[in-house]
Amino acid sequence: MDEKRPLEGEPMIRAIAMPADANPSGDIFGGWLMSQMDLAGANAASRRARGRCVTVAVDGMVFHEPVFIGDEVSLYCTVIRVGRTSMTIRVEAWRRSRTSDTRNKVTEAIFTYVAVDENRKPRPVEVEADVRSEK
Repeated sequence: MDEKRPLEGEPMIRAIAMPADANPSGDIFGGWLMSQMDLAGANAASRRARGRCVTVAVDGMVFHEPVFIGDEVSLYCTVIRVGRTSMTIRVEAWRRSRTSDTRNKVTEAIFTYVAVDENRKPRPVEVEADVRSEK
């Protein structure tokens, strides 16, 4: 992964870090950032599964630098694996100060989601038309 450039494509979510999301020193809470990442990953998972998905795991989150009040946080997602009912999605968080065009990676993590039906039971994720199954 290139630490200087975000993943290809448009961000799944962009958010502005607000004072209510920060500690008294002006640093944004890691929990706020993680929730934004989960929202972005769930959006990507729901699009891929064409329906409701739930978060079942988050792997390997390390915070590389802080996010401050007023920063724009952009969240990029890549589907890295699709199983029978689950999807693994890489989510990267990048920050941009409101006074600069420079973007820096803040953190990344691997999220696992499971597609669920109306009874909250796992359901199969459809195979995309351009993906061939190997048997």
